[in-house]
Amino acid sequence: MNALILRIVCGLLFAGMVLGVVTHPPQDLTQGLGMMLPATMLLGVALKGPKGRSTIPKKRSPPAPPVSGGTPSV
Repeated sequence: MNALILRIVCGLLFAGMVLGVVTHPPQDLTQGLGMMLPATMLLGVALKGPKGRSTIPKKRSPPAPPVSGGTPSV
């Protein structure tokens, strides 16, 4: 339950930052970059949750092919 509340709060904070950028755009590039860093962190927590685990399971890679037991060439 706490993770859900944290995700909702971070999503609302991200939405507030986006609305702030829309209503008061940054004056220069450095100010815009400074606003993007916390916004991306909030968006990451809002989408993935506090532990950073994705909700989509990752595909396992196929096992490595067996190595042939032939004689090495020199």
